[in-house]
Order: sequence, then structure tokens, then C-alpha cells
Amino acid sequence: MFPLVEFPELVKHYAPFFADVFTADAFIEFQRYISGLLVSENKTIDGINRLFVTESRNQSSLNRLLTQSPFDLDALNQARMNVLNSKPGTRLKRDGVLSIDDTLLIHYGQDFEQIAKLYDHVSSSYVWAHDLVTLHYSDNETDYPAVFQLWKPVELKKLEAGLRSAQVSLKTSKEALKETDPRKWRSYLLGVWQRQQKKHPDLQALYDSKLIIAQQLLQAWCRDHPDLHLPVAFDSWFTQPAFCRFVDQTLHMAYVGTLSETDKINLQSGQITLREFAKRLKEEHLAAIKNGSRPVFEKNTIHFKGKTEIYYSYCKTHQIHGFSKQRLVINYTQADLSDNPTFFISNRLYWQANGITRIRRHRWPVEVYHEEGKAEGLDQYQLRDFDAIQRHVALVAVVYSLLRAAQHDPDLHIKLQRQLKITLDGSPAAWRRVTQAQSLWCLVLFLSAGLTQGQSVQQLMDPLVHAMCPT
Repeated sequence: MFPLVEFPELVKHYAPFFADVFTADAFIEFQRYISGLLVSENKTIDGINRLFVTESRNQSSLNRLLTQSPFDLDALNQARMNVLNSKPGTRLKRDGVLSIDDTLLIHYGQDFEQIAKLYDHVSSSYVWAHDLVTLHYSDNETDYPAVFQLWKPVELKKLEAGLRSAQVSLKTSKEALKETDPRKWRSYLLGVWQRQQKKHPDLQALYDSKLIIAQQLLQAWCRDHPDLHLPVAFDSWFTQPAFCRFVDQTLHMAYVGTLSETDKINLQSGQITLREFAKRLKEEHLAAIKNGSRPVFEKNTIHFKGKTEIYYSYCKTHQIHGFSKQRLVINYTQADLSDNPTFFISNRLYWQANGITRIRRHRWPVEVYHEEGKAEGLDQYQLRDFDAIQRHVALVAVVYSLLRAAQHDPDLHIKLQRQLKITLDGSPAAWRRVTQAQSLWCLVLFLSAGLTQGQSVQQLMDPLVHAMCPT
């Protein structure tokens, strides 16, 4: 970490887009906060506040930006999207793809509002975390979060009362779980709630599950972009029949979902798993190759982010168990089919393997955003208040989006090249390093100017040392 003597050029360049979102005082704190997220390795309010050495402000001023400032998150998000749509490279395009995914924002301790003990697939253990659901936009030039929302754990008392109010019967034998095994009681209530929604649609209002949040994000997208008909891709967790029906029948959106090898396909000969089906097709394919007849899996080329990728694909319409008819794609990456297959489905029954595979490929950038966003501070907060945490997450999305916009901004390139004399290109992480280098350059100029004006080294270094090593 090194001190800041002025806002980084990237912040000054894009700040005018956000001026109307904040009051005058809050706008200054907004610029301080995103500057700290860009430059500091310590993304806490205290760490960010200590960066600024030329104007000393109480940490509470920065804290109020997140806890008390009346700025509207929707207005902030719209300003962020205005930045992105101001550059051809980051503008929303008709060949873009949306994707839905979630990520855990892990913390050690439970003294945070709405935090929950959730299963982490990376560590194969339960951890204390908030869960962030993101609707992400991607095309071959760029990608960034479109809209997002933090999940809240279910309020069991509210859920139980709502079920009883709807005359949904609960098993008396399960009542003891409230005391003996609260986790099983929670799972039981959620299972009843999920099964009963067809009979009692009003039950959905009792709890916003991750699937419901995903539906709400997609609804908001369709409302705000009625003329931009983009497909949406998601992994196997979100590929559930009810969610797919909602996307297809309510939103009328094209989707590409993901199935596991244990999902089942209905054939005329009976029902088998996709693993068994792929094995059968592989045997037929290898026999066809040996006999010189047409292969079952055909070579399929797609273009993704400037690179060419090759797959060996099977693509036909099938009845998937639990779903309506789906376009099924089975992909291998090796010509001899020696790797493990992947399984995708789409509600567009006329689409071909290359189009479905390309759309599904654009789901990957949301995972990259969640990883790189954590480097920008997505999970590095010490805030206890849930609304403040949501604001922090929204400001991290602003930082990531500014880094994306910077990649396609000739005017900003010219400003920075004049200072740094370097070639500007690369990922958001690379642009964060450029911003840090530019801030370091400003610090050196500040010190040089002070020495020229007759200040002693001690006078110049005192505030810098205090920022680096507070008492």
C-alpha cells in the first residue's frame, strides 16, 4: 500500500457519470472509496481512509457513505451502465449473452446481518458467508455484471406461519426437529414450501430463494431492455425444470442450461442416464469411424473472446426427464472422445451445436468476475449492516466496470500514456496495476514539487509515514 495524494486519473475521468447519484459531500466520499478499492490492498473503510494524506478526514465520513448516505442503488447501477454504454467496446450488443451464477462471500464469524452457514464446494465444508447472485453480460469484446442481489436466509418463523396460514398441513412428527435438528427442520419447511407453490402461488412471497432472485434479476433485465433479446446461460444448479419453464414461458427468453451425467433422458427403449446415453453414442461413433460411415459426434468450431475452440458434438432434440422437449448437446473436446462429456440443453429446438456451445461458453466470465471482483474487495468488508454490505458490493461492481470501460477508452489511454509512457492493454487486473502505477507517479511528483518549494524531507514524509504506520 502507498498513500494517495489525489484521485487516480481513472476515477477523475469517469466520476462525472456519477455526480447526480450523490449529494456533494457523498460524491467526494464515493470517489475516495472507489479510489481505495482500486489502489489499496486493504479494502476496509479504515484501510481506504488512511490512504489519503493531503486531506485528513475522519473515518466516520467514509463510513456514512455506506451506512447513512441516501443514494439509490438503482441510480448507481444505471450510472455504471451509462459509463459502459458510452464506449463501443463495452456497449450492450445484440450478439451478447447473459449468464446467471452465485458466489459465496466468506467471513470468519457470524456477527454480520443476514449471514448464514452455507456449503462451500471449493473447501467441501460449511462456512459463514453471504451469497451473491449475479446476472452477468458477456460478448467477445467485454463482460461485466448487469444486475445483482445478495440472498437472505429464510425466516423460519415467517415461513412456518405463512404455510399454516395457507392451510398447508405440516407433519406433526417433524415438529420435534425445531429443537433437535434445526437444519433438518429448515430443509423440511423449504421442501414443503417449494412443493406447494403450484397450489398456492402466494407462498412464493414468503422467501426469496436464489432461484427466485435469479427470476427477479431476469425480469428486471427484460423490463429495462425490451428490445434487446439476449439468451441466458446457467450451470446445473440453476438448470431446474421450474426455473427453465419460467425463463421460457413467462419471459420468453432463449436459454442454455447445463445437465449432469446423472440426469435422465427418455428414449423409446426406456429411461437412462445421460452418462449411459453418452457411452452408447460414443460406441456408435467409434464403430462408425472404423467403418468409414458418418460419425455421431461432428467437429464443431466456435469463436470465443478472440480464440477458436474445437468441440466434437452431438446435437438432437430429446425428451429430458422433468423437462419438456429440449435441444440436447453433448460435447467432447478430444477427437477420440477420451475426455469427460458435457451436457447442455436449450429451449430453442432449431439451434445447432455451435450456437448452443458458444452461448454456454459465455457463462464462464461470470465466474472470472466473481474471482477478480474479490481481488477488488467483493468479500473484503468488515461492515455488519446488511444494507451497507449491499452498497459495498455495488461499489465494487462500479470499480470492475470502470476497469472494463478503460480497456476501450482512447481518451483515457492518451492521458495515461502521456504520464507513464507504457503500452496500455490487458485485463481488469492489469488495469488496476496501471492505476496503482499512475497513483505512484502522482506521489513522486508531489514529493518532487515539495522539495522544489523548499520543504524538508521530514516535512514531506511525516504525513506519509503516519498513513502507512498509524499510531
